[in-house]
Amino acid sequence: MTDNFAWNGRRVLLTGHTGFKGSWLFLWLQQLGAEVFGYSLNPVLPHNLFEPLSVAYPDFLKSRHCIANITDFEALKSWVQFVQPEVVFHLAAQPLVRLSYKDPLGTWATNVQGSLNLLESLKVLDHSCSVVMITTDKVYENKEWNYGYRELDRLGGHDPYSASKAAAEIAIASWRDSFCGSASHQTPHLHIATARAGNVIGGGDWAVDRIVPDAMRALAHGDSISVRNQFATRPWQHVLEPLSGYLQLAEALATDTLPPCEAFNFGPHLESNRPVRQLVETMLSYWPGQWTDQSDPSAPHEAGLLHLQIDKAHHQLGWNPRWDYETTIKRTVGWYRAVHNGASPLESCLADLEAYQTDLSITLQTAHR
Repeated sequence: MTDNFAWNGRRVLLTGHTGFKGSWLFLWLQQLGAEVFGYSLNPVLPHNLFEPLSVAYPDFLKSRHCIANITDFEALKSWVQFVQPEVVFHLAAQPLVRLSYKDPLGTWATNVQGSLNLLESLKVLDHSCSVVMITTDKVYENKEWNYGYRELDRLGGHDPYSASKAAAEIAIASWRDSFCGSASHQTPHLHIATARAGNVIGGGDWAVDRIVPDAMRALAHGDSISVRNQFATRPWQHVLEPLSGYLQLAEALATDTLPPCEAFNFGPHLESNRPVRQLVETMLSYWPGQWTDQSDPSAPHEAGLLHLQIDKAHHQLGWNPRWDYETTIKRTVGWYRAVHNGASPLESCLADLEAYQTDLSITLQTAHR
């Protein structure tokens, strides 16, 4: 984190705080001393990460925890007026590719209109506010090529999820160009950037149709892991990696060290781009079991090859991934196995967060020598 930016006491609005990434960011912001306000739906699954984390913060649950839909503009606008945020992290989304085939209209409404609802709600602020809008690495028109996508590469998307996120990027840029500035119809107070992260894994993700939580459920029940696309290659990264990037991006926006409109990729080093089969085999080295190939040629389309170039985040933010592929898998599987054996999800998350911040501190000290 930057030396001249203090999170302690900052009013932060976090949408999607009950989701997997949102829960981790909620915890990290609490540890930094921020005054966090959440806006989200209730957790989708009865087994989720937010509930065991939130019990440690009863004051948050009493007065700073709003359960509502991002597509409800009036509820969102009212909450923004109440919160008066200095920083906004927008994570609320429909995040699953396969679900987007079942509910394309809901996916588009949440991911595009929901994002615009938030920006429109922020117009009322009369003080400076950093806004980090989270999209995905899947916003790029995927050519299945062997080199990573840069922030200026063409946007697109085959499946409804990817297309909705690409459309959100275009809508956010349009809103920013139209309504951020000093003209009579504009606001000078908002500093807006988008963040595109790779495939995020880590303890506490219980979503259906994601390879890591599906694998962890199977291993916990003594079942074989079902793998539907073993040759698909993804940029696997621990959840704390992009979250550290979001925090640094918000800091840079607040300290005016960036132009007011930017997009940033946050992905792992190239060596972490691995096929699903190798990911599963590495997980099994830390929690023994079996896997079976359940590929289905008639299944809806999913990208086969995808990774990101992250040099922009390195040069403009000083951000770099800290955990290599092996560390990412070891800590992820270790979290699930520890919780399966009775460990507290909260304490397991705090242990990972402490380890990550220690590695981050060591890296930053080395860079400053």
